[in-house]
Amino acid sequence: MRLTRRTVTVLLGVLALGGLGYAQRATIAVFLAERGLTRIAANSDPLATLEDGLHVGLCGAGSPFPDPERSGPCTVVIAGRRMFVVDAGGGASVQLAKMQLNLGQVSAVLLTHYHSDHIGGLGDVLLQRWIGANAAQPLPVYGPQGLEQVLSGIETAYRLDAGYRTTHHGETVAPPAGFGTDPRPFELGSDERRVLIESPTLEVVAFRVDHGPVSPAVGYRIRYKDRTVVISGDTRRSAAVQREAQRVDLLVHEALSPQLVRMIEHSFVRAQRPQMAQIMADIRNYHASPVEAAQTAAAAGVGMLVFNHIVPPLPVPGLEAKFLEGTEAEFAGPMHVGRDGDWFSLPAGSRTIEQSRRP
Repeated sequence: MRLTRRTVTVLLGVLALGGLGYAQRATIAVFLAERGLTRIAANSDPLATLEDGLHVGLCGAGSPFPDPERSGPCTVVIAGRRMFVVDAGGGASVQLAKMQLNLGQVSAVLLTHYHSDHIGGLGDVLLQRWIGANAAQPLPVYGPQGLEQVLSGIETAYRLDAGYRTTHHGETVAPPAGFGTDPRPFELGSDERRVLIESPTLEVVAFRVDHGPVSPAVGYRIRYKDRTVVISGDTRRSAAVQREAQRVDLLVHEALSPQLVRMIEHSFVRAQRPQMAQIMADIRNYHASPVEAAQTAAAAGVGMLVFNHIVPPLPVPGLEAKFLEGTEAEFAGPMHVGRDGDWFSLPAGSRTIEQSRRP
């Protein structure tokens, strides 16, 4: 192919511009970073940008297994202008920040139970909320029996850090009275459920689930106006989840694939690591399988099923199909295998569920 003089001139110009761009890459990068940071910093009230309704985000769709796509268990629920964080596994505050949510706007934390993967990030959430809001009052934290013991330990662990921050930044930025938690423990009544927050537009209900030998363990049902979500917490297939999820718009349900976990168990047996093999055998008996979660969703007539607390990780694309094997025969509605950053918007006065990623 012959190149005309015009073509050669254009190619040389492109190469020159490319070389100039490479030489100025640091300047360009700083310019782009400043623009991005300015946009994030200016958005101090991201809740104001959301359509009125219920919004559910996965700030941690994983488990204790290392998973690059899924942090420790964490679900954020925004009901109108109130933001609730359900569980705070490792990386919760980082993932919430990645989702461009202001931790200073957290109204309360709701804990399902006290396994370490559900509370490992709570200390950072408390600190970031405190500093982000210049909070003068501690953060309300709801949870079943044992809550005070857990929160006392976390506050003790972070108290020195809190003192450093007040000394460094001053009491205006880090008011001493705002550090820590306002424990809101609850016991479940004879019907195994308790209304924690109730108003004409908002209701938060805790209900007992079966995660034995972990007890108590709970799930949550949250209603804002005419939209509803149920978060199962960690549980075997549960009649309580099915009861609370009747006709809800969105069911966020934990799921463990017995077949895939059995494969991991066998690999530990071959590697002569019997303790880890025993753990893989044990964890299969207190979680629901994807098929069981789908059966619950179908029996309850939910609008959409989202799997979270994904066990095990699914690093190869084909494994997701194996994870979901058999679920379509049980539940005909939309299903989604959760990842960190997944976002579901349920506008008030509508039946739609808008699925996206945040940011």
